[in-house]
Amino acid sequence: MRAMNFQKVFVPLTGLLLIGLAYRSFGWPGVAVAAGGIVMFLLLHFTRTMQVLKRATDRPIGSVASAVMLNAKLKPRVTLLHVVAMTRSLGELRTPPDQQPETYRWTDGGQSHVDAVFLNGKLQSWGLTRPPTEDDATAAEPPPGA
Repeated sequence: MRAMNFQKVFVPLTGLLLIGLAYRSFGWPGVAVAAGGIVMFLLLHFTRTMQVLKRATDRPIGSVASAVMLNAKLKPRVTLLHVVAMTRSLGELRTPPDQQPETYRWTDGGQSHVDAVFLNGKLQSWGLTRPPTEDDATAAEPPPGA
C-alpha cells in the first residue's frame, strides 16, 4: 500500500518540480514547454488506455485465446491494463467490487483458466487450472476385477 501512495505523490511532485525548474531556467516560455510535455504524456497515456479498452470490447468478458500462453506470459507487478492489453479481453471479476485484492479470471475454449490476483492494480500472483482430461479420469479408476 505504501508503494501506491508513494506513486500518487511522487508523480505530481515531479511534474511540479519540472515546471518550477523550467520557470527558473527559461521563464514563462520554459513553463509552456514543460507543461506541453506533461500534457502530451497524459494524452499518450489516455490514448493507449482507450485503445486497449476499444480492443477489449470486441471479445466476451473473461475470454482468452490460450490460458496456457497467458500463464506463461504473466510477470509479477504488471498492471491490470497490461494484462487486458495482452488478452484483449476484460477479466471476469471473481471478488466483490471495490475489495482488495481483486481476483480476475480468463478462460479459453478448452475450459482452462487463469486466475490472477491484483493488489492496487498490480499483479501479485496467478495460477493456471486445467480441466481433467479423459486420460486422467481413466488413470484414476481402478482396473476391472481388481
